Amino acid sequence: MKMFKSNKIVFILIAIIAFLLCLSIKVEATLDLNELKFDAQINEDGSMNVTETWNIYISSTNTLFKTFKMDTTKFSGISEVEVREITKGREKDFSQIYSEMYHVTKDCYYGLINSNGLFEIAWGVGLDNSSDTRKYQISYKVEDVITKYDDYSEIYWQFVGEDFEIDADKITGTIMLPSKAESKEDILVWGHTKYLNGEIYVTDLDKIEFFVNKYSSGNYVEIRSLIPNYIIPSVTRTYNGNIEDEVISEETVWADEANARRAIRDNFQNMIYVAVVAVDIILFLLIIKKLIKMSKLEKKYKPTTKLQYFRELPYEDATPAEALFMQSKGITRTFSQSFSANILDLCLKKYISLEAEKKTGILSEDIVKITLLENSNNEAVNNLKDDEKLTLNFLKDVAKDSNELTTKDINKYLKKHYNKIYTLDDKLEKILLKEEKKKQNYSEEKQKEANKYSGFMALYIFFGIFSIPFIGMASEISTKIIGVSLIFFAELIINGIILGIMASRVNVFSQQGVDEREKWNAFEKYMKDFSLLKDKEVPALVVWEKFLVFATAFGISSKVLKQLKVIYPEITDTNSAMFTTYSYIHLMDTINIGDCINSSVYSAVGSSGSGSGGGFSGGGGGGRWPEVAVADAKNNYFNQDGRSVLG
Repeated sequence: MKMFKSNKIVFILIAIIAFLLCLSIKVEATLDLNELKFDAQINEDGSMNVTETWNIYISSTNTLFKTFKMDTTKFSGISEVEVREITKGREKDFSQIYSEMYHVTKDCYYGLINSNGLFEIAWGVGLDNSSDTRKYQISYKVEDVITKYDDYSEIYWQFVGEDFEIDADKITGTIMLPSKAESKEDILVWGHTKYLNGEIYVTDLDKIEFFVNKYSSGNYVEIRSLIPNYIIPSVTRTYNGNIEDEVISEETVWADEANARRAIRDNFQNMIYVAVVAVDIILFLLIIKKLIKMSKLEKKYKPTTKLQYFRELPYEDATPAEALFMQSKGITRTFSQSFSANILDLCLKKYISLEAEKKTGILSEDIVKITLLENSNNEAVNNLKDDEKLTLNFLKDVAKDSNELTTKDINKYLKKHYNKIYTLDDKLEKILLKEEKKKQNYSEEKQKEANKYSGFMALYIFFGIFSIPFIGMASEISTKIIGVSLIFFAELIINGIILGIMASRVNVFSQQGVDEREKWNAFEKYMKDFSLLKDKEVPALVVWEKFLVFATAFGISSKVLKQLKVIYPEITDTNSAMFTTYSYIHLMDTINIGDCINSSVYSAVGSSGSGSGGGFSGGGGGGRWPEVAVADAKNNYFNQDGRSVLG
C-alpha cells in the first residue's frame, strides 16, 4: 500500500512537470498546428479535389504558404484555388489576388506559379504583432493526378512535403473514390512518412483514411493507392502494362525496413525520462531500506571447514546433475549441460555403449553411435536415480523401436520436437530440487526469493545499458534532458547492483548444503591439480572411471585425461582395463554430445507490404517526384529547402 501511494505521488508530479513543459513549448512556438485535416475527392476523370483544414496557433506571423513542385509527369496542373477562415463557427471567404506577394494582405490569397517555378498558395493572416488560434480551409483541384495501367489506377501523392516547417499534433485525411469497389480488399493502400508514426486503412468500399500522430516539421506524408480501373473510368493519363506486382514488391521492401526501424523506435520512449527517474529514486530508497533490514537478519553461511582439496566423492551415489546443482550454488543446470556426463555414467554402468562412426566425407560431421544394452530394458533400471532415468528415457524416445541411435538422430529429433528440451529442463529441475530438499541441503523458498532479486537485477542492468542510446538522442533535444538521462542510467545501474547484493545474501543452502558444496569445489580442484601434488597419493586407476564422469560434468575432462596419461601411461594401452573408459572419455571430450542438443534447439513478428493497410512505412518519399523517391529510399534523409509551411 505504501508503495502504491508513493507511485501515485510520483505520477502526479510527472504529470505536472509534463504539463509545464508543454506550456513552455507552446509559448515559444511561432506556429503550431493542433490538427491538419485533408478531405480529398477523386473524380471519374482522374482529377482530385482537396480541402485542407488548418487548426493552427499563430504568433507574430502575417502570411502562410503552401507550395507544389510542378511535375507534368505526375499531374497537369492545379486550379480552383480558394481560401477561407472558419474560426469559431464563423465563415469568411478570402479575396483572390493575382500577383505574388512576400507579405500577403490580410484576408487575401493567391494561387499561381511563383518566381521559383513552384505553384504557390499563400494567404494573409494579419497576426504580425499578436497571436491567436485560427482555423482555415484551403481548397484546390489537382488535374490528372491518377495514372491508369492495365490492371490498376494509381494515385501517389504527397499531402505534406519535406519543407513543411510547422509541427502538428496530428494529421488526418480522408480520400473518397468516385464509386464503390466490389470489395475493400480490391483497394490497396500504403502510407509513407519519415518517422513511421502514421497508419492508413481502407475503411469503406469508397473511402481511404489515414492519420499521423505528433508530426515533426521537415517530414513528408504521402499516400499511395492502387484502385480498380472500373472505379475511375475516364482517366486520360494511361500507360500500358501491369503495375501491381512492381508496387507490392517495392512497398514490401519499404515495409520491412519500416518494421525494423519501428521496433527500435518503440523502445525509445523519450517522454518517460522524468517519470522513470522520479519513480527510480523512490525504488532506490526502498531497496536501501530493505537492504539495511536484511543486513540485520541471518548471516551468509560459510563452510564449517575450508578445504583446499577433497580426494573422493562427497557421497557415493552422486550423479553428475546433482554435482552441477550443488557446485552452481543451487542454480539449476539445463539438461544439455549434464547430458554428456550422464551418457558416460550410463555407459560405465552398462546401460548403453558408445562407438564413434567414421566420417563419410570431407564436410561430414563426427557421429557417435549409442547402443541401448539389455540393462536399459529390465529391472536394473530401478537402480538408477530419477535424473539418470530421465536421460535414458530420452535416448529411448529418440531410438523409438530400435536399440540404436546416433548424435545425428538426436539432432533430427530435437529439430522436429524442439519443445522437448524445455520439458526435459523442467523435469530435471524438479528432480534436483526434490532430491536436495530431501537431503535438507537446499530451500526452494529461499531460492525463489534469490531468483526474484536476481531477475530484477538483470532487468535493471539490461535497461540501464539499453538506455545509453537515449543519451545520444537527448543531446539533440536539450542539455537539461541530457542530465536527466545520465541520472536515469546511473539509477538503473545502482538499483541493479543493490539487488545483486540482496540476492547474494539469501541463504538458499543450509549449513549442511554449504559444506557439501565446499567438498564438490575442492574435489574439482583436486582433479585439476592431482598430478602436481607432491605426495602423489592418487586413487587407483579404476577409481578414475567414476571420477572422470564428474570431470566431464565440470568440463575439465580434457585436462584430467592429460594428467592421467602422465601418471598412468598404460591407460592408452589397448590391453589396459582402463582403456575402454579412456576411449569413452576421449570420445566424449572430442564430441560433446551435450552440444548437439544446444545446436539443435533454435526457434526460427508493423507495416503492411501487401496493401491491406496497417502502419506507415518509410516509403520512398517520391509521391510526386520519382527522383526524390530514389534518394530518400537510399539515404533515409530529408533536407529540402522550402519557403515557409508546406511543399
